Amino acid sequence: MPIRIMLADDHKIVRESFRSLLEVDPEFEVVADVGDGMEAVRVALEFKPDVIVMDITMPNLDGPGATRRILSQVPKTRIIALSMHTHHQFVSLMLDAGVSGYVLKSSKARELITAIRMVAGGKTYFSPGITVPSETRRQLQTMAADTSFSCLSDREREVLKLLADGFDTNGIAVKLQVAEKTVSTHREHIMRKLGIFNIAGLTKYAIREGLATLEDRSATS
Repeated sequence: MPIRIMLADDHKIVRESFRSLLEVDPEFEVVADVGDGMEAVRVALEFKPDVIVMDITMPNLDGPGATRRILSQVPKTRIIALSMHTHHQFVSLMLDAGVSGYVLKSSKARELITAIRMVAGGKTYFSPGITVPSETRRQLQTMAADTSFSCLSDREREVLKLLADGFDTNGIAVKLQVAEKTVSTHREHIMRKLGIFNIAGLTKYAIREGLATLEDRSATS
């Protein structure tokens, strides 16, 4: 399934430009775009997107305020700040609000795509030139990784472990006594939530999180 994205910026031309950029890639689905902070909160609660690209300065409610309200009610959503400002005051405001990334409007368009993929995958992203204290960066990375793992259901974790152990779709279906289509659906959800789209990457992730070991995989080979 594609990464579901919402764009929040008070300049329509910015929203349309990013929407055009993202919608040509089947990996992404832009579910909404809005032009002010209050609308961003309302629409985020309605659509519960995977990632929100959030401008800092918007009418009715600014980016930090909208970010706090959204994350208080939709904590699994990841938010990327989008701004022309590099000053630490603006960066700190958005970091304190809970964003997982900060992209400058002066960046190349492809940088936003990289940021979305990384943030959706439980990582953080900051444009070159954005200064983030090393301790803060480590805390954000830890929080992002914890959130990406906790967003998996118990059954999704079970499927992930079996995938990492070397079972194919049919083998997992037999072991869990479910249809192969059900397993495929779980696998798609896992990949989308973690931002990892191949079995090798899922295996590495599962081993890193302690769900599987190299010995487990060898035993099923």
